Amino acid sequence: MKKLLASTALAAGLYAGAGAAQAADCGSVSIAEMNWASAGVAAYVDKIILENGYGCTVTLVTGDTMPTFTSMNEKGEPDLAPEFWVNSVRTSLDAAIAEGRLIQAAPLLSEGGVEGWWIPKFIADAHPDIKSVQDALKHPELFPAPEDASKAAVHNCPSGWNCQVSTANLYNALNAKDAGFDLVDTGSAAGLDGSIANAFEKKTGWLGYYWAPTAILGKYEMTKLSFGVEHDKKEWDACTAIPDCPSPKVNAYPVSDVFTVVTKAFADKAGVTMDYMKTRQWDNQTVGKVLAWMGDNQGTNEDAAKYFLETYPDMWTKWVSPEVAEKVKASL
Repeated sequence: MKKLLASTALAAGLYAGAGAAQAADCGSVSIAEMNWASAGVAAYVDKIILENGYGCTVTLVTGDTMPTFTSMNEKGEPDLAPEFWVNSVRTSLDAAIAEGRLIQAAPLLSEGGVEGWWIPKFIADAHPDIKSVQDALKHPELFPAPEDASKAAVHNCPSGWNCQVSTANLYNALNAKDAGFDLVDTGSAAGLDGSIANAFEKKTGWLGYYWAPTAILGKYEMTKLSFGVEHDKKEWDACTAIPDCPSPKVNAYPVSDVFTVVTKAFADKAGVTMDYMKTRQWDNQTVGKVLAWMGDNQGTNEDAAKYFLETYPDMWTKWVSPEVAEKVKASL
């Protein structure tokens, strides 16, 4: 994860001040409830902990990456974005941190947001020689195409997603067609998820693009393969992410930095919570399991947050003081 000297210095000062003052009142806090599952659950985890553990009055507001950042940067609202994928606003966020408007707290996803090509773990266990995408392409017999088992398949993203472009370019860079693999259009997010579920149901191989944290990877154990190279950002921006790049090279997906971002005003008024904000983080496997439970039980973001707090106390109680932990437990 990237560390920023400016943000570290500023945050350290704020945390120290907050610790000394032990802010008497948390007051009213607005939290961005982003419009994807993991971020929505994180928003409710924060709501429950801040309300019951710290006495805050919390309002959730609908959010998305760019509108939320713009509003926080320009208006100081909302106070808090629990799961912020910062790569898309890195330059502007750096400026806002340096100028004292925003603070970058803990990396909510301890491993960052992860993209790549995956295979089922049962295939990886049965074939320990398959460590990379190139290794997998040597075994077309293990990854049958859904419509024609005599052919192999690389499963692509749905049309219109950025990952559809990168997957197609990497498919070409790897000469996967010459290795006997078709690039299969999964049609939709449901189609992509269904292709994985079907592979596990039939215990057949599957190769293609996916990302974490997600409910699918919480429900089905998958192994991410190496591309044998480091991520080349210059090549990525110039070709890998460009539709129909004429001469793509093998590249690795970037890891997305995912941090909690708060306003300076929040740190000033609710400083007692900043120890929590600079500590709170969870791993992709845990998030995936929570999202899988949410899907299986048709749960809401709030349901999933309560499930997390009830199921993983060994994790979240380390984020807060024993006194705060007891108050939160009593509220569940």
